[in-house]
Amino acid sequence: MRKSQVATEAKTVTRAEVIRKAIEGRITWVQAASICRVTARHMQRLRERYEEFKIEGLRDRRTGKRQPARLDPKVVEELCRLKREKYADFSVRHFHEFATEKHKIKVSYTWTLTVLQARGLVPKAPSRGKYRRRRERRPMVGILIHQDGSTHEWIKGKTRDLIVTMDDADGRILDARFVAEEGTVSSLTAIAAVLRKHGRFCEFYTDRGSHYCRTSKAGEGPDEVQNGQVTRVLKTLGIRQILARSPEARGRSERAFGTIQGRLPQELALEGITDYEAAQAYLQKVFVPSFNRRFTVKPEQAESAFIPLAGVDLDLLLSVQHDRIVQKDNTVTFGKLHLQLVPGQDRLQYARCPVLVHEMLNGNLAISFQGKRIAMFDSQGERIRQRSAA
Repeated sequence: MRKSQVATEAKTVTRAEVIRKAIEGRITWVQAASICRVTARHMQRLRERYEEFKIEGLRDRRTGKRQPARLDPKVVEELCRLKREKYADFSVRHFHEFATEKHKIKVSYTWTLTVLQARGLVPKAPSRGKYRRRRERRPMVGILIHQDGSTHEWIKGKTRDLIVTMDDADGRILDARFVAEEGTVSSLTAIAAVLRKHGRFCEFYTDRGSHYCRTSKAGEGPDEVQNGQVTRVLKTLGIRQILARSPEARGRSERAFGTIQGRLPQELALEGITDYEAAQAYLQKVFVPSFNRRFTVKPEQAESAFIPLAGVDLDLLLSVQHDRIVQKDNTVTFGKLHLQLVPGQDRLQYARCPVLVHEMLNGNLAISFQGKRIAMFDSQGERIRQRSAA
């Protein structure tokens, strides 16, 4: 008899003797569970087996027997070949989706992970850090919106910033776009896309980047009074601005970017995409819908807190604004440009009037007076004729 079989038989006899003592009342069932080093619930199962089958019910029939193979060796080899030759950069979860959907390999995620780790094709995950309490999601969509950016080599040899705006309640990506550099214009452009498609939301959650808030002293919190462009837009619309104080506080968006970084570059490479114009099209048409289908969750409440905007000139509101005073010759100086104003329906001239110069998100310039647009110019200062009201 093998050593393992001897040990198993000794354990079986010991359990039978302990159960007999407990049945006779010589020890308690709690003591019996402690002696056998099992839980009280499992001790109940052992008692039921013993009462029905006696000592035979306590034997482990698996001992000494070769376990049946659960995966066809050919399937294992094909799985490893695909991971090694075609999907080397894919995460295990990402690879499993492609293996099951595109290559029709019927295998669970757990078995895929086990096989790949056993073959040394993927490393085992490191142990988790200290415990942190999970923040509950907002109960319905449209309450809290996250926005964050990530600089990454999304296309091999070409680094670009990706701006992602997502809903806290269901984790759905509302807008995603590649930009040359994260900043005020990229943030306002993403906010504009959400406002136009979904409506006004209640809260806006970001990091403490300089385009979101001003921090006068390094190492201290944001200034009490904020006058930045993004803050101005949020205040005008009555949206509460929330500034995170650490990367851990933005765990939801950080985890989303971890998933995106582990999938998007690999999919772009698989599709042979080498420029960011094509990457943006793939991002909007393929990747974001796939991400939302796989990773969004059902909100606690089915209602929506988004409110449609009506009667708001979003083009003016969502622009970078600069205060100016009109010169005596009805021109406005902006950088090296001299923007000439012409008589309008409400006023013949604007000399000495305080106006706002708007850097529009499309690159054009606009001038407004008392909240009304009075002139439009292209980036070179050439006047653009506005359509007259019907």
